[in-house]
Amino acid sequence: MNQDSKLASKIKAKATRFASKLSAGCKAVTGRFMQEMLLGIQAAKDVKVSEIARALGEETGLLSTEIRLCRRLAAEDLSDRINRRIVWEGAGSVTQTTVLALDLGDLRKRYAKRMENLADVRDGSAGEIARGYWLCGVVAAHPYGDKVTPLYGELYSAEAEDFESENRQMFRAIEAVREATEGRGIYAIDRGGDRWELLNFLLNRGLRFVIRQRGDRHLLLEGDRPRRASAVRHWNRAEETHTVEIERDGGRERLKLVTRVYAVRLPRRPDEALWLVEIEGFGEEPTLLLTNEPPPEDRSHGQWILEVYLTRWKVEESYRFLKQAYRLEDVRVRSYVALRNIYALAHAVFYFVSVALGESARMNLLVKKVCEKAKRFYEVATFYQYAVADGIHKILFARPLAVSPPAPQPKDRQLVFEFARPPD
Repeated sequence: MNQDSKLASKIKAKATRFASKLSAGCKAVTGRFMQEMLLGIQAAKDVKVSEIARALGEETGLLSTEIRLCRRLAAEDLSDRINRRIVWEGAGSVTQTTVLALDLGDLRKRYAKRMENLADVRDGSAGEIARGYWLCGVVAAHPYGDKVTPLYGELYSAEAEDFESENRQMFRAIEAVREATEGRGIYAIDRGGDRWELLNFLLNRGLRFVIRQRGDRHLLLEGDRPRRASAVRHWNRAEETHTVEIERDGGRERLKLVTRVYAVRLPRRPDEALWLVEIEGFGEEPTLLLTNEPPPEDRSHGQWILEVYLTRWKVEESYRFLKQAYRLEDVRVRSYVALRNIYALAHAVFYFVSVALGESARMNLLVKKVCEKAKRFYEVATFYQYAVADGIHKILFARPLAVSPPAPQPKDRQLVFEFARPPD
């Protein structure tokens, strides 16, 4: 057995164990389907069912495999189950200082006409309204590390019958993460999170957050009337002023930033202690961040809030990774349930290459070999998942991946406390 065959066997074994965790409590046919999809997406580096079927290389006809996969994709919505299992698996890496980046993305379908529940979305890269689907994701990362842990990923449409509101989608994501992490972490949200409903939701649950402000929110200074956040330049009541230099684009540009911190309150909740952090140097207008994270003892308050907010870019890079590495926007199933399942499974693949593949020292050696197999001209970038995806594709492509039916699992008679039992 050559080196590539050994690597392929190890990856298949690891993917099989990961799929069995995702499908715990499901029927055997669902477990086999998840395993096929996880392997097929990685081998094909594509989410099109025809390419996944081709990568599986079953002895039956290609069309038969494609029809079977399409039927399974549309049979049952597995999004909630997959998200519950992934957030449960990844919650152990979340500490009090971990940033939980929450963001709404978009899946644009430029030429689609008959896909179910197509809706208007805002294409962030083009800055225009287009047809497609919304994405809601939460990614855990630390400001001082490169590790990224995907926790939650859901595709939804405003035209679906069970859709309530955008706020409700964000609440579901936060609640799923909160239950698994027991309230640990700091939620970092961009301008879209500056809404009263979301602020009230986070405060009611005692969750910490850093939210970028649009500037039109009214805030209270001590002993003063409410003022717009955009008028912060005229407040002249900063508790702290700090200058920091950061590198951008690999050190080719150095920015000198000035941060100012103001103690503020919300008019509707005057008992909640909040801080407004003003950052000058990113653009023509100052960046305003509202937070309930108290000043740390070992570092500048403004600098720490800035570092938390800058970590939020990793959730945007996650959407970009799924779209580029696995051609997410080229998905062609028509059923809304199938679309949700495709995205949930792609998100599971993202967790697999980010966390599950390197969760031990022995597996870290496997990740290193996989990255070497990618044969990149340049060193592995900070977001190393691109190199891992390339390496797995080169190792698994053109190898038979046909999945045999799983053996029946022996019944585990070990007693377990309810709080230690993973979700079904």
